[in-house]
Amino acid sequence: MRAGIAFLVVAYTLSQFYRAFLAVLAPVLEAEIGATTGDLARASGLWFAAFALMQLPVGWALDTIGPRRTASFLFLFGAAGGAALFASAQGPGTITLAMVMIGMGCAPVLMSTYYIYARQFSAAVFGTLAGVTVGLSSLGNIMSAAPLAALIEMFGWRQTVWAFAAFTALMALAIAILVRDPPKPVGEARGSLLDLLKMPALWPLMVMMFVCYAPAAGLRGLWISPYVSDRFGADLSQIGMATLVMGLAMVAGNFLYGPADRIFGSRKRPILIGNGLVAILLLSFWVMPPSGLWSAIALFGAIGVLGASYPIVISHGRSFCPPHLTGRGVTLLNLFGMGGAGVMQFASGPTFAALSQTRAPAEAYGALFGIIGLLILVGLAIYSRAEDRTG
Repeated sequence: MRAGIAFLVVAYTLSQFYRAFLAVLAPVLEAEIGATTGDLARASGLWFAAFALMQLPVGWALDTIGPRRTASFLFLFGAAGGAALFASAQGPGTITLAMVMIGMGCAPVLMSTYYIYARQFSAAVFGTLAGVTVGLSSLGNIMSAAPLAALIEMFGWRQTVWAFAAFTALMALAIAILVRDPPKPVGEARGSLLDLLKMPALWPLMVMMFVCYAPAAGLRGLWISPYVSDRFGADLSQIGMATLVMGLAMVAGNFLYGPADRIFGSRKRPILIGNGLVAILLLSFWVMPPSGLWSAIALFGAIGVLGASYPIVISHGRSFCPPHLTGRGVTLLNLFGMGGAGVMQFASGPTFAALSQTRAPAEAYGALFGIIGLLILVGLAIYSRAEDRTG
């Protein structure tokens, strides 16, 4: 089982890579196949939408057939197949389809890991395990930054993506061989998604999931690249450095949030504090934009650290889910997390286009980031009514 979990973590590292690699690929995709920022924002949004919508069937599959077959099958045909399609793309439409396939294929990987944790480890350590898993997997963010930029310059973007497609297929096969499904207790109760939706305690958690992951995912996955390029004339290596810094910050944030519930004696308090600070930082781009490249990178890094509350939010939500609905519970929460990121990416492209018609680039980016900050504050206001629970 340890080897199986290890390969699931590697697979989720690839998931993190695929959701963020468009930020570095953006300039070369525009130059070679005419994919605009709007095209890539839509493709990125559809990745998250596909990932989110797959959570419902994935939740059923985890509770019914187990994580081994669920994760290996989708990761092979969705993620590896989509990456191969991406590598052969001749236009923006194929890029979009490939991103949808990759999103579907990556959908079960983290939830399979969480399912195993929930079934085989105590509830008290779930948050720490979840944070460590996402923290280690966030190395995919780092791979999709400066290292990816270097690989593109050395081998070309197509050859690089083909290599990742082959590696993804190998990881899918390793999961099929090494992952073991946790045993189900005899006579375990049955239930459905409706049982979870009837629980009022979960609704503020769903709202928090919807807003907590979107800012860091959206900025790191796409907007950091055009921001530093348009505002400060950053070249590919500088874009790679900016994304690397934010990626490292997100890794650190996941490790910091992991044990936060035990440090604070609360899951709710660190979520409120961290996301409140993210909202303030986003609003600062609007009210007082950074004057230089490195000050901007520092702000993105701070958002990366503080915006990595996803593991503790999903841990808070999981604490309300009965054991026989573990798979459906974590995937329902993840649906809202990835759905929020997808909605933000969808809306961010046309919103920025509309803002750019009447504003200079600095003001348009600042207004876009400020709007995201306001949405976080709305989510926090609703989440503040949630019941705290550390068990």
